[in-house]
Amino acid sequence: MPDLGKAPTASDIILRFIRDSIADGSLDEGEPIRQDDVARLFNVSKIPVREALKRLEAEGLVAFQRNKGAVVIALTEPEIAQIFETRAILESNAIRLSVPHMTPETFAEAEAFCDAFARETDVAQWSALNWKFHSRLYLDAQRPFLVSVIRSVNDRLERYLRIQLSLSHGQATADREHREILAACRSGDADRAAECVHGHIMGACSSLLHHLPAEKSVR
Repeated sequence: MPDLGKAPTASDIILRFIRDSIADGSLDEGEPIRQDDVARLFNVSKIPVREALKRLEAEGLVAFQRNKGAVVIALTEPEIAQIFETRAILESNAIRLSVPHMTPETFAEAEAFCDAFARETDVAQWSALNWKFHSRLYLDAQRPFLVSVIRSVNDRLERYLRIQLSLSHGQATADREHREILAACRSGDADRAAECVHGHIMGACSSLLHHLPAEKSVR
């Protein structure tokens, strides 16, 4: 018998749709999310739409404003920098905890995600494979709550990560740094792996902020 408890609800499906629309720029910063339109699109009442929006509000992706309803949150450059800094702190600690418990399976799976990322030409898949690579390296820390928090932070940045990875040499730079992180993990050097992860994330932040005004001007 199927486990209906694990089947996605209407709210789950709508949440993923709105989150993906924010990530790919279909819904821009400051743009209202019209509940009636979303409800019609999925042929549901506004109740699951409101549930999805409330969850996205908790994730920091939307905010409810008077006379506008739910709108996509616009982050300032200092806010983006702070979120990247939080990523760097959390993820460098996660990999430091994980390295001592990594196995050959860890390295094989992470390398497969790394190779897939390097071959991929779809920007949307870049961000998905980037998360799969990073999160696989944190799995052996056996800190599911920490990984959940890291995922939430990554979700807030996904639209910006797509911009950053689309920049000239963004994918190539990320691939090279991913392989440096993986090499440190294979050698069992937890401190080096943590240092590589921290540098990788903050380097992406610097690259993004350098190009962000130009990106915004053409959107």
